[in-house]
Amino acid sequence: MQNPEVFILAIESSCDDTAAAVLQKDKVLSNIVANQLIHNQYGGVVPELASRAHQQNIVPVIDAALRKANIQKEQLSAIAFTQGPGLMGSLLVGSSFAKSLALALKIPLIAVNHMHAHILAHFIHEEGFEKPTFPFLALTISGGHTQIVRVNDFFDLEIIGETTDDAVGEAFDKSAKILGLPYPGGPLIDKYAQLGNPKAFAFTKPKVPGLDFSFSGLKTAILYFIQKKKLEHPNFVDENLNDICASIQYTIIEILMDKLKLAVKETGIKQIAIGGGVSANSGIRNAMAQAENKYGWKTFVPKFEYTTDNAAMIGIVGYQKFLTGNFETSAVVSKARIQF
Repeated sequence: MQNPEVFILAIESSCDDTAAAVLQKDKVLSNIVANQLIHNQYGGVVPELASRAHQQNIVPVIDAALRKANIQKEQLSAIAFTQGPGLMGSLLVGSSFAKSLALALKIPLIAVNHMHAHILAHFIHEEGFEKPTFPFLALTISGGHTQIVRVNDFFDLEIIGETTDDAVGEAFDKSAKILGLPYPGGPLIDKYAQLGNPKAFAFTKPKVPGLDFSFSGLKTAILYFIQKKKLEHPNFVDENLNDICASIQYTIIEILMDKLKLAVKETGIKQIAIGGGVSANSGIRNAMAQAENKYGWKTFVPKFEYTTDNAAMIGIVGYQKFLTGNFETSAVVSKARIQF
């Protein structure tokens, strides 16, 4: 298992991005992602259209990943794929292809939890990026999930806090929709927030006990605030867009940081790693950098391309499972919801 010529082909198809990567041990040789722009016109991901697009994209994406890595499929040691969580139709496209190719090549098949992969993305070998040591806390923030996870080892993970309703990424996107911004709106809120005053408008932070999160109430408060202001002044959003976005982003980041501070206090762990698509947000990255100086935390932020959905993160989990011989048969099933 310690052969340096270990090549893992990884496939990610949990939502609306078809991705494939080739890793040699923990080093990424290729990481290809095909985005599905068709969803933009609907203001969100349409599951049926997503699965159809995966069917169209999966062969050329995997071919591109193998070509860029400059290896033949016969050199592969194993195939890792996203088992869940995600959209069932999308997951099935990736798992079906992975099963078929693994069977044809007579090599091991490895099932990967998408959220587990966001956390272990920090262990991809990348120049200039330091890896956390165990134990550490992982803040996993994406369009579908918001979790604080205690990570004791590669395969010993415990969720100690999670959202009770909406995920933080959904809060960003839905707030953007309220403001009339196109989908996906989260990156646009980040863009405009950098030009605005984060304390221009005050939004109440939800009171949720322990380490859990809630974003539905904040989303509703933003909706009522905008409706009220537009009745008073129809051009309110256009004239105050930067300040509104900055205030929304400031409030969301405060919610995240309050829970992180509590988690550090309760666990005594001061190593914090963030992952998931929302970790690309510049405001969150700045807040983490400030916390490192203010509270003595050691923070870890992955390379940008490993934050959004990608196959390299699936591959790094695949490699760790390969080392322990944690393989699946073709009877393994995809799951829309899955635990660590």
